[in-house]
Amino acid sequence: MLGLFLLTLRELRARKVVIGLFIVSTAIWIAMALALQLDVVDGGLAGLKLFGATAIEEPVDLEAPILDRDGNPVLDESGEPRLEGDTLDFGSTMLEEVVFGAQAFVAGSAYWVGIILALFATGGLVAALTERGAVDVILTKPLSRSAVLGGRLLAVMAVMLALATYLIVAVWLTMSIKSGIWNPRFLLAIGVIFAMFWVVYSVVTLVGVWSGSGPLSFIATLGVLFVSLILGIPGLAEQIQRTWRPLVEGAYHVLPKFGNVGVSVVPQLATSQPVGSLYPLISSLAFGAVCYGAAFYLFARKDY
Repeated sequence: MLGLFLLTLRELRARKVVIGLFIVSTAIWIAMALALQLDVVDGGLAGLKLFGATAIEEPVDLEAPILDRDGNPVLDESGEPRLEGDTLDFGSTMLEEVVFGAQAFVAGSAYWVGIILALFATGGLVAALTERGAVDVILTKPLSRSAVLGGRLLAVMAVMLALATYLIVAVWLTMSIKSGIWNPRFLLAIGVIFAMFWVVYSVVTLVGVWSGSGPLSFIATLGVLFVSLILGIPGLAEQIQRTWRPLVEGAYHVLPKFGNVGVSVVPQLATSQPVGSLYPLISSLAFGAVCYGAAFYLFARKDY
């Protein structure tokens, strides 16, 4: 297994996959470091510039009431004036709001864009393993078929984990040093991004082993992701005919919840927001485990 693991890493390096993803990750965190200019005074946010545009020019009084167009205080449901601090989503201060919000943006971008780019870069590796000539040589080695497929997948996962860790840790260190706010919860995004890539790649693996076609495995994976995004629309089951509701609800629970994890779980884990239900993540992991089990079984039984 170790030999195939190293062989896959060399193949990724030869295709410039690792270098390309590393350059993209580096460009992202350098852009964040240069674009975000914080003016911190006595632990508070006195000024903010993003990509050269001034977003905050003076300190914000979070205890000040929110005023309407006529200058009158805006009241909440209990009749009390709403304060500027009530509008914060991520933190208890304006500085935390900016830092946590930027980190949530980076985590979300790494989740959506990073996973898709990684699929583009590595989607054909499993199918290439089953091609005539390549599989004939590999299967002559004193390795079980599970070890052969496992070594291939292990190399892909190792590269993805290394790149996700590099990007998230670099952004975390950059923003923490500049702002003085250290948010270790942001590092949890590494685990979520890697876990969902593992889930998504299970479809690539299963279709690649079954069909031996890299393009088909990639297209099928994008199809699953597209359907999961539609099924994740809030209240979708109530908007269709009653006859089809069990089918839609069943498909939602069976398929990975790529959109739900990216919209809710990632920002909640990466910031100070309370974490809601982890069901989208847990059920997605279960889907991935089933797909990998089927792929390993098919690879062991298939006649090459």
